[in-house]
Amino acid sequence: MADLIEPLGWLHGAAARDAVAAGLAQPLAGGPAAFALARLLPGGEVVPVAAVPPRWQPVLDRIAAPPPGCWAGLAARPAVMAILNVTADSFSDGGRHLDPAVAVAAGLAMAAAGADVVDVGGESTRPGSRAVPLAEERARVVPVVRALAAQGVAVSIDTRNAATMAAALDAGARIVNDVSALAHDPASASLVAARGCPVVLMHMRGQPETMAGLGQYADVAAEVAAELAGRVAVAEAAGISRTAIALDPGIGFAKGTAENLDLLARLGVLLGLGFPLVVGVSRKGFIGRISGEAEPQHRFAGSIAAGLAACLAGAAVLRVHDVAETVQAVRLWRAILA
Repeated sequence: MADLIEPLGWLHGAAARDAVAAGLAQPLAGGPAAFALARLLPGGEVVPVAAVPPRWQPVLDRIAAPPPGCWAGLAARPAVMAILNVTADSFSDGGRHLDPAVAVAAGLAMAAAGADVVDVGGESTRPGSRAVPLAEERARVVPVVRALAAQGVAVSIDTRNAATMAAALDAGARIVNDVSALAHDPASASLVAARGCPVVLMHMRGQPETMAGLGQYADVAAEVAAELAGRVAVAEAAGISRTAIALDPGIGFAKGTAENLDLLARLGVLLGLGFPLVVGVSRKGFIGRISGEAEPQHRFAGSIAAGLAACLAGAAVLRVHDVAETVQAVRLWRAILA
C-alpha cells in the first residue's frame, strides 16, 4: 500500500483558523475545515499534524493544499454538477428526458437554478444495467449537448465510450466523466489526451452488470485510493495532464451500504492523491436503505445530508439531481463555516 494519511481531529470556523495559524492544525483542501491529527497508513499510528514524519510529509501537503489550479474552470468550491439522464432506465429518472426538447429544457433549468456544470448521459450504469448500442447513445446525447452548449451552459459528457466522448466534445461538451476511469474503452485515454479536456476518473470494479459481487474490501478508503492511483498512472502515461484530472470515489459502485458510509466518512484519505474530488451520492440506494425511503425522487433530504458530509471531508464537486436545494444548502454551509 502506498503511503496515505487519514485526516482526524476536525476543526471548523474560527477554531480551525486559529489552530492553523498556531501550527496546531492543517487546512483540509485549503479550508474552511481543518484537521489536527493524522492517521498514518499503512500502520494506523495517529500523530499530531506537527509531528507527521518526513516520509508522509508530501501526502500531508497534498491534503492541506487547495485543489491544484482551477479544474475545468470551476472556481466555486464546492461546485454543483447537475445530472441529466437522457436514458430510459436510470434508477431515479429514467425516461423523463428521452425527448431532446424536454432534456434541453431541463438542462437550462438546472443551469438557471445554479448548476455549474450539466452532466449529460445516455447510458444507465446503475447496478445490473446493460450496455446501450453506441449509435443509440450518441443519438440521445449529442443533440442535447449541442443545444445546451449553444446557450452557454458548461456541459460534461457521462460516457464510457470514446466515440461518444468525441461526438459530445465536437458538439460543445467541455468535460469527460467516465465511470470506468477510462478503462472500458481502450481508445478513451488517448482521445482525452489529444483533446486536452478535463476528465473525471471514477472508481468502479467490473462492469455495471457484475460490480454488485465485487464489493469486498479490507480497508475501502485505502483500496479505493490505491485503485484510483493506478488509473491516474494509466491516464498520465497516455499523455493526460495531472491538472486535467479529477477523481470520483464511486459511491454505490461495487460498494454496499457499509462501504459507502465508511468511504464518505474517510473521504479525506483520497485527498492525499492530490486531485479534486467529485462526489455523487444523490438519491442512491444506501440513502433509501438508511432512511426507509423507497422512492429515489423522495431522497433529496438524505442526499443533501450526505453531500454536505462529503463537502466537509474535502469534496470539490457534488454531482446531484436536486440542483436548487443543493445550491441553497451549500451556500448556507459555506456561510456557517466562514
